[in-house]
Amino acid sequence: MRRADRLFQIVQLIRGRRLTTAAFLAQRLEVSARTVYRDIAHLQHQGVPIDGEAGTGYRMGAGFDVPPLMFTRGEAGALVVAARLARCWVDPALANDIESALGKVLSVLPREARVSAEAMALHAPAPGLDIAARASLRKLREAVQSHHRLRLTYRNADAAVSQRTVRPLGCFYWGAVWTLAAWCELRQDFRSFRIDRMERVEVLPERFGDEAGKTLADLLRRVRACDCARPSADRIA
Repeated sequence: MRRADRLFQIVQLIRGRRLTTAAFLAQRLEVSARTVYRDIAHLQHQGVPIDGEAGTGYRMGAGFDVPPLMFTRGEAGALVVAARLARCWVDPALANDIESALGKVLSVLPREARVSAEAMALHAPAPGLDIAARASLRKLREAVQSHHRLRLTYRNADAAVSQRTVRPLGCFYWGAVWTLAAWCELRQDFRSFRIDRMERVEVLPERFGDEAGKTLADLLRRVRACDCARPSADRIA
């Protein structure tokens, strides 16, 4: 990859994430961390407002923008496939947004690229999620975004039913099952709840703030420390 292309890719990767480490950039660009440090320093010297430093991570400063990009044929095809897979396994509202966004992307592509993308031979036929799971998923993801507590009526693997008040932290998809990662007020610990075992999901009026030791970042750090493959996958409530 030419250095000019690599510098452009660095800008795109940093502006597309909240915080980007040199290790992540080195892996994506298949170069050494030392090369990334040199490239970042060069971009900063040229006036690109990249904040941060080696060892912590980088983010793009406010107000920086680049001209609109045109997708390559491969990128357009990847978006079509991702949309086909996702819309079968998310709630209807999000599926509609995916369909709308994909239509906007395809509408600005050159005809040959659009035809090639739509001809991708990868599909995700029904059934996907059942109606109840789709409805619950929408409530859960909206509660994660708005930081609203939830009250769950939950049936575990032994068919025992319990009431849980939780702080929803993130929804995770495992192939055929969605789980909610949450801080459980009853257990005073992180737990994962399978969406298909939720008999009732009630969004409570009170919101929660980020509290040390109870955030998604804390959960993911614990997972990495335990060298586990899945966030709390072995601790289904």
